[in-house]
Amino acid sequence: MGYRAIIADDHAIVRRSLADILAELGNVEIVAEADNGLETIALVKEHQPDLLLLDAAMPLARGVQVYGEARRWSPETKVAVVTGFTSTGMLADWMAAGVDGLFLKSAAPEEMREGFRQILAGGKYVAQGVSDKLAAEPEREQLTDREREVLALIAAGHQNVAIGEKLFISPKTVEKHRASLMAKLGVNSVSALLVHALREGLLDEHTQL
Repeated sequence: MGYRAIIADDHAIVRRSLADILAELGNVEIVAEADNGLETIALVKEHQPDLLLLDAAMPLARGVQVYGEARRWSPETKVAVVTGFTSTGMLADWMAAGVDGLFLKSAAPEEMREGFRQILAGGKYVAQGVSDKLAAEPEREQLTDREREVLALIAAGHQNVAIGEKLFISPKTVEKHRASLMAKLGVNSVSALLVHALREGLLDEHTQL
Protein backbone atom coordinates (compact mmCIF):
# COMPACT_ATOMS: atom_id res chain seq x y z
CA MET A 1 0.00 0.00 0.00
CA GLY A 2 1.31 3.42 -0.94
CA TYR A 3 1.04 6.56 1.19
CA ARG A 4 1.12 10.27 0.36
CA ALA A 5 2.94 12.79 2.53
CA ILE A 6 3.49 16.53 2.88
CA ILE A 7 6.58 17.95 4.58
CA ALA A 8 6.22 21.39 6.20
CA ASP A 9 9.31 23.15 7.56
CA ASP A 10 10.78 26.57 6.82
CA HIS A 11 14.30 25.15 6.50
CA ALA A 12 15.11 23.41 3.22
CA ILE A 13 17.81 21.23 4.79
CA VAL A 14 15.29 19.84 7.29
CA ARG A 15 12.77 19.11 4.53
CA ARG A 16 15.49 17.30 2.58
CA SER A 17 16.47 15.20 5.57
CA LEU A 18 12.86 14.24 6.30
CA ALA A 19 12.32 13.41 2.64
CA ASP A 20 15.31 11.07 2.72
CA ILE A 21 13.92 9.31 5.80
CA LEU A 22 10.51 8.87 4.18
CA ALA A 23 12.15 7.56 1.01
CA GLU A 24 13.71 4.75 3.05
CA LEU A 25 10.23 3.47 3.90
CA GLY A 26 9.79 2.59 0.24
CA ASN A 27 6.05 3.19 0.03
CA VAL A 28 5.66 6.94 0.65
CA GLU A 29 5.26 9.56 -2.08
CA ILE A 30 5.99 13.17 -1.11
CA VAL A 31 3.25 15.10 -2.91
CA ALA A 32 4.22 18.58 -1.68
CA GLU A 33 6.51 20.61 0.55
CA ALA A 34 5.79 23.88 2.33
CA ASP A 35 7.92 26.50 4.06
CA ASN A 36 5.20 28.48 5.85
CA GLY A 37 2.03 27.78 7.76
CA LEU A 38 -0.52 29.22 5.34
CA GLU A 39 0.94 27.28 2.43
CA THR A 40 0.83 24.11 4.53
CA ILE A 41 -2.89 24.55 5.23
CA ALA A 42 -3.64 25.09 1.54
CA LEU A 43 -1.62 22.04 0.49
CA VAL A 44 -3.24 19.79 3.07
CA LYS A 45 -6.67 20.92 1.89
CA GLU A 46 -5.71 20.25 -1.74
CA HIS A 47 -3.91 16.91 -1.41
CA GLN A 48 -5.56 15.28 1.64
CA PRO A 49 -2.31 13.42 2.46
CA ASP A 50 -1.97 10.34 4.60
CA LEU A 51 0.82 11.98 6.59
CA LEU A 52 1.81 15.56 7.42
CA LEU A 53 5.25 16.17 8.92
CA LEU A 54 4.82 19.53 10.65
CA ASP A 55 7.38 21.91 12.09
CA ALA A 56 6.10 23.48 15.31
CA ALA A 57 7.38 26.94 14.33
CA MET A 58 6.94 28.38 10.83
CA PRO A 59 6.17 31.85 9.44
CA LEU A 60 2.64 33.14 8.76
CA ALA A 61 0.73 30.68 10.97
CA ARG A 62 1.49 29.09 14.32
CA GLY A 63 2.09 25.36 14.28
CA VAL A 64 -0.93 24.73 16.47
CA GLN A 65 -3.09 26.74 14.05
CA VAL A 66 -1.83 24.68 11.13
CA TYR A 67 -2.56 21.52 13.07
CA GLY A 68 -6.10 22.64 13.80
CA GLU A 69 -6.78 23.53 10.17
CA ALA A 70 -5.25 20.27 8.96
CA ARG A 71 -7.61 18.37 11.22
CA ARG A 72 -10.50 20.46 9.93
CA TRP A 73 -9.85 20.05 6.20
CA SER A 74 -8.34 16.57 6.20
CA PRO A 75 -9.38 14.68 9.35
CA GLU A 76 -7.88 11.38 8.14
CA THR A 77 -4.40 12.88 7.78
CA LYS A 78 -1.90 11.66 10.36
CA VAL A 79 0.10 14.56 11.82
CA ALA A 80 3.62 14.12 13.19
CA VAL A 81 5.22 17.21 14.72
CA VAL A 82 8.98 17.51 14.32
CA THR A 83 10.26 20.36 16.48
CA GLY A 84 13.46 22.03 17.52
CA PHE A 85 11.87 23.29 20.74
CA THR A 86 12.73 21.19 23.77
CA SER A 87 10.70 22.96 26.47
CA THR A 88 8.48 20.64 28.44
CA GLY A 89 5.68 23.20 28.22
CA MET A 90 5.48 23.12 24.43
CA LEU A 91 5.96 19.36 24.25
CA ALA A 92 3.19 18.82 26.80
CA ASP A 93 0.90 21.12 24.82
CA TRP A 94 1.44 19.09 21.65
CA MET A 95 0.79 15.86 23.54
CA ALA A 96 -2.44 17.30 24.91
CA ALA A 97 -3.46 18.42 21.41
CA GLY A 98 -3.51 14.79 20.32
CA VAL A 99 -0.95 14.70 17.52
CA ASP A 100 -0.16 11.28 16.07
CA GLY A 101 3.58 11.67 16.53
CA LEU A 102 6.00 13.97 18.31
CA PHE A 103 9.72 14.09 17.53
CA LEU A 104 12.67 16.34 18.35
CA LYS A 105 14.74 17.36 15.34
CA SER A 106 17.71 15.84 17.14
CA ALA A 107 16.13 12.37 16.99
CA ALA A 108 18.08 9.68 15.15
CA PRO A 109 16.93 9.04 11.57
CA GLU A 110 16.36 5.38 12.47
CA GLU A 111 13.93 6.34 15.22
CA MET A 112 12.09 8.78 12.97
CA ARG A 113 11.78 6.14 10.26
CA GLU A 114 10.33 3.62 12.68
CA GLY A 115 8.04 6.23 14.20
CA PHE A 116 6.70 7.31 10.80
CA ARG A 117 6.10 3.67 9.90
CA GLN A 118 4.08 3.10 13.06
CA ILE A 119 2.04 6.26 12.53
CA LEU A 120 1.17 5.33 8.94
CA ALA A 121 0.09 1.91 10.20
CA GLY A 122 -2.45 3.60 12.46
CA GLY A 123 -0.50 3.93 15.69
CA LYS A 124 0.95 6.83 17.62
CA TYR A 125 4.60 7.49 18.39
CA VAL A 126 6.36 9.68 20.95
CA ALA A 127 10.10 9.84 20.41
CA GLN A 128 12.37 8.81 23.26
CA GLY A 129 13.85 12.30 23.52
CA VAL A 130 10.38 13.74 24.06
CA SER A 131 9.52 11.13 26.69
CA ASP A 132 12.79 11.80 28.49
CA LYS A 133 12.18 15.56 28.58
CA LEU A 134 8.65 15.16 29.91
CA ALA A 135 9.75 12.66 32.55
CA ALA A 136 12.67 14.78 33.73
CA GLU A 137 10.68 17.92 34.57
CA PRO A 138 7.35 18.44 36.32
CA GLU A 139 4.47 19.45 34.08
CA ARG A 140 3.77 23.16 34.29
CA GLU A 141 0.31 24.52 34.89
CA GLN A 142 -1.39 25.09 31.54
CA LEU A 143 -2.12 28.60 30.32
CA THR A 144 -5.69 29.47 29.41
CA ASP A 145 -6.57 30.78 25.96
CA ARG A 146 -7.21 34.22 27.47
CA GLU A 147 -3.82 34.20 29.20
CA ARG A 148 -2.17 33.38 25.87
CA GLU A 149 -3.99 36.30 24.25
CA VAL A 150 -2.83 38.65 27.00
CA LEU A 151 0.72 37.31 26.70
CA ALA A 152 0.79 37.94 22.95
CA LEU A 153 -0.42 41.52 23.45
CA ILE A 154 2.13 42.14 26.20
CA ALA A 155 4.80 40.88 23.80
CA ALA A 156 3.52 43.34 21.18
CA GLY A 157 4.17 46.18 23.65
CA HIS A 158 0.59 46.96 24.70
CA GLN A 159 -0.21 48.24 28.18
CA ASN A 160 -3.12 47.08 30.34
CA VAL A 161 -5.60 49.69 29.10
CA ALA A 162 -4.92 48.91 25.43
CA ILE A 163 -5.04 45.17 26.07
CA GLY A 164 -8.36 45.55 27.85
CA GLU A 165 -9.80 47.50 24.92
CA LYS A 166 -8.70 44.88 22.41
CA LEU A 167 -10.06 41.98 24.46
CA PHE A 168 -13.15 43.84 25.80
CA ILE A 169 -12.15 43.35 29.41
CA SER A 170 -11.24 45.80 32.16
CA PRO A 171 -7.63 46.86 32.89
CA LYS A 172 -8.08 45.30 36.34
CA THR A 173 -8.91 41.95 34.73
CA VAL A 174 -5.88 42.31 32.46
CA GLU A 175 -3.73 42.85 35.54
CA LYS A 176 -5.12 39.66 37.08
CA HIS A 177 -4.22 37.73 33.92
CA ARG A 178 -0.75 39.28 33.93
CA ALA A 179 -0.22 38.22 37.55
CA SER A 180 -1.48 34.71 36.78
CA LEU A 181 0.91 34.45 33.83
CA MET A 182 3.88 35.40 35.96
CA ALA A 183 2.86 32.96 38.68
CA LYS A 184 2.38 30.06 36.28
CA LEU A 185 5.63 30.73 34.44
CA GLY A 186 7.58 31.40 37.63
CA VAL A 187 8.85 34.89 36.75
CA ASN A 188 8.61 38.29 38.40
CA SER A 189 9.12 40.83 35.60
CA VAL A 190 7.74 41.49 32.13
CA SER A 191 11.17 41.01 30.53
CA ALA A 192 11.59 37.61 32.21
CA LEU A 193 8.02 36.74 31.22
CA LEU A 194 8.78 37.41 27.55
CA VAL A 195 12.10 35.56 27.60
CA HIS A 196 10.42 32.54 29.16
CA ALA A 197 7.48 32.69 26.75
CA LEU A 198 9.85 32.89 23.78
CA ARG A 199 11.79 29.87 25.00
CA GLU A 200 8.59 27.94 25.63
CA GLY A 201 7.29 28.66 22.14
CA LEU A 202 4.27 30.56 23.42
CA LEU A 203 4.67 33.57 21.13
CA ASP A 204 4.05 33.91 17.41
CA GLU A 205 6.68 32.14 15.32
CA HIS A 206 8.08 35.34 13.77
CA THR A 207 9.28 36.33 17.27
CA GLN A 208 11.00 33.00 17.85
CA LEU A 209 14.58 31.99 17.11
